[in-house]
Amino acid sequence: MKHFSIIFRHELRMLFISPSTYVAGVIFLCLMGGMYWVALQLSSMTDSQEQLPVEAYFYLFWIPLFILVPLITMRSFAEERRAGTLGALLTTPTNALSIVLGKFAAAYSLYLLLWILALAFPVIGWWMLKDFCPDPRLLALGSMIGGIVFVALSGLFYVAIGILASSLTRSMLVAGLLTSCGLFVFIVLGGLLQMLPLDVYESFAWLRAPAEYLSTFKHLENFTTGLIDSRPFFLFFSGTILALGLTTINVESKA
Repeated sequence: MKHFSIIFRHELRMLFISPSTYVAGVIFLCLMGGMYWVALQLSSMTDSQEQLPVEAYFYLFWIPLFILVPLITMRSFAEERRAGTLGALLTTPTNALSIVLGKFAAAYSLYLLLWILALAFPVIGWWMLKDFCPDPRLLALGSMIGGIVFVALSGLFYVAIGILASSLTRSMLVAGLLTSCGLFVFIVLGGLLQMLPLDVYESFAWLRAPAEYLSTFKHLENFTTGLIDSRPFFLFFSGTILALGLTTINVESKA
């Protein structure tokens, strides 16, 4: 535990002095601000008001995710391998698991911090529009809490994918591309699989349940509407453990 805390503090300090962190933060917050404005516009143009602005805001979370996660995770192991310091670190009493968990915890802490800052946009929007549009649905606290819980839960797996990708290469650029590809496969293709008319073909009907289980957008919809079950918790926790386990094995093999 002592080694974990040392690595965690060091990695967190390195993240906060890295230019890529501030680039990621500025791009992420600009995108989130623009997307909340789009969510407000879409909500004002629909008469039924079926989807609240906060729900639409979180439903677009995956767009900046492809930029944020690669930028905050790509240097974690790739930079160590490029500089040749990873081997020296592994010769110390610190074990590979502590190194992996320390780097993961630092990147995940930054991920959560940026998302907490992004919550300011719905609050600012409500404060600016409350006199012109006194609709309590403008700041739906239930949907906001459900959305941020989903973001925190799914972020465990997404950051773990980035850490795993960084451990596979010496190039930060390649690590970033691998992370983006991994996120794309899990988030976008999982949603596309659910959209396919699988029930029409009997031989593929069995894929309906796995497709729904792997659908990120379905889980997000459930969280923002207050329908929470154990499936997404098991999915993201098990995915995180698997990704970090593979990272640890890979790091140990580089010793």
